[in-house]
Amino acid sequence: MTNVHSFHIPVMGIGFTIDTPLKVSQYGIDSVISLVDDILIEKLRKMYCDKFGRPYSEITEKMDDFRAKRITSYLNLIYDESVKKFEALKDVTAESASEVKKYFSMLPDSSILKQEFQNLTKDSFVLQEIKTWVAENLSMGSIDVNIMTKVDKENYSKKVKLPAEFNDAHAALRGYANSVLHSSLILSAGMNPRLYSYLEQFEDFYPDENGIIKKKIVLKVSDYRSALIQGKFLAKKGLWVSEYRIESGLNCGGHAFATDGFLMGPILNQFKEEKEELRQSVHEILVGALTQKNRIVPTMNLPLKITAQGGVGTKEEHNFILNHYKVDSVGWGTPFLLVPEATTVDKSTISKLVEAKEDDLYLSNTSPLGIPFHSLKGNTKDLEKSELIEKGRPGSPCPKKFVAMNKDFLDTGICTASRQYQHLKIMELEKQELSNEAYTYYYNKITEKSCTCVGLGTSALLTYGLDTKTEGEGVSVCPGPNMAYFSKTMELSEMIDHIYGRTNVITREDRPHMFIKELHIYLDYLATRIGETRFSPTDKQRKYLLNFASNLSDGIDYYQTLFNNLKDEFSGSKQQILELLDEGRKTLKSLVQEIESLENNLAIQ
Repeated sequence: MTNVHSFHIPVMGIGFTIDTPLKVSQYGIDSVISLVDDILIEKLRKMYCDKFGRPYSEITEKMDDFRAKRITSYLNLIYDESVKKFEALKDVTAESASEVKKYFSMLPDSSILKQEFQNLTKDSFVLQEIKTWVAENLSMGSIDVNIMTKVDKENYSKKVKLPAEFNDAHAALRGYANSVLHSSLILSAGMNPRLYSYLEQFEDFYPDENGIIKKKIVLKVSDYRSALIQGKFLAKKGLWVSEYRIESGLNCGGHAFATDGFLMGPILNQFKEEKEELRQSVHEILVGALTQKNRIVPTMNLPLKITAQGGVGTKEEHNFILNHYKVDSVGWGTPFLLVPEATTVDKSTISKLVEAKEDDLYLSNTSPLGIPFHSLKGNTKDLEKSELIEKGRPGSPCPKKFVAMNKDFLDTGICTASRQYQHLKIMELEKQELSNEAYTYYYNKITEKSCTCVGLGTSALLTYGLDTKTEGEGVSVCPGPNMAYFSKTMELSEMIDHIYGRTNVITREDRPHMFIKELHIYLDYLATRIGETRFSPTDKQRKYLLNFASNLSDGIDYYQTLFNNLKDEFSGSKQQILELLDEGRKTLKSLVQEIESLENNLAIQ
């Protein structure tokens, strides 16, 4: 499938991009569906079957392998209806010509395809001639899917644990593997060896003699070492990673997987410099594994893409990432939450996002996965959580149980955001003889967890007026820090014009460069980690913090050299960037002094 755009829309939340391909794939735009919530997926399948006049037979929880079957059926439906839209767009008529023009108007001006279309139509618009050319040249966007590898809850039938292939992530993988899609599986949240090994069972993940892979594997990574380890692990199974999707550790939406102080610029630079070594070392292992399995070994080098996402907000940043680091595509996530033509966000939440400023967007500890999670102050799911705490009944009813994986109290697993878990944990807390201050601290640590696996999907139900009796109406939303600089709803064409620099939707003049923003988020993160360590430091923690700070210092060195040597790029903001780097170094120096002072606390202990 040929990429006609230089950007893609990453997965956002559970429900925000649940049907995005149906909205944008006909325009050649790649996007990603989350496979976490099969309950939401089944509700949307019914809705779309009714809308498109398709037969619908409910896949109930009483059926064997219902989760995988729901996912397969939904993905097949989205594919079928997306193809219908695309074929209708290509079947150029006088009435539908505007859709074809919209397709080409949204392409980057540098696109050869766009230039050819303009040449073809500049003197006249001959329908049959254009229809033939369009049929031969247009490409549909890829309908990709995302699985969070660690959200792999074990499942039970009549209190008997089912085999691992019925775990949530395994079943989602099987649902995708059994679909008709020719696209990519994006694996995020780190390596799950058992899940990765399960990929071996499905033919669509292997290359044919021409190197074509029907279902490609994409790894979302935040550093080169992780990419190399995971790529080699999969290659030993005979599986090729077609794309490494680099995401900023902290300047992103959703769950944030902080690196050990490694910043995005140096990480991108390492991938650029070592891409061929990555390709060759992994390919060598792959060939050996395929040979050992008596499988087809492709006669040509398999394609390898490097893409990047996390905090990009201007044409200048977009082009710099593409050209300087030689990446194949740049992900634009958070701003698309304000584009109803592309994402599924209820009107109330959109209004809150439009008004959001820097202080409204924060890295929270609300995720029951125990991973830092970007959140918006005042989101209705958190308000719902606070009301329950005030009533003395903290925690969620946990209707979906997708992250019920904590085994402190139950072998079958329980979610740390659930009412059951928090009640048991608070009972434990009350048995300890703690000061009021300590009790309040630990009580808040227990009750701050929010039911995100419900909250991140509810927006889609509200948008389409679907039943929310089970879920409630509380919405969690997880924009990245970049949301502060986008302050209006946009049409799809307007957002894409912004990406390609044909217009500018950012009215504020104080938006920092994406690399600077990430640096300061990391500095704040380091300060928080130091604060958490201060009262009971260990030598191991101190060494970790010093290593973290050293990596940040190396990152600042890299940026100072980079921006000093740039001639044309960021000419209008270079001086400010360099000044902010100096400020960042001063802040880091102060934080290092705090870390070193922890040694005194260690001595006292």
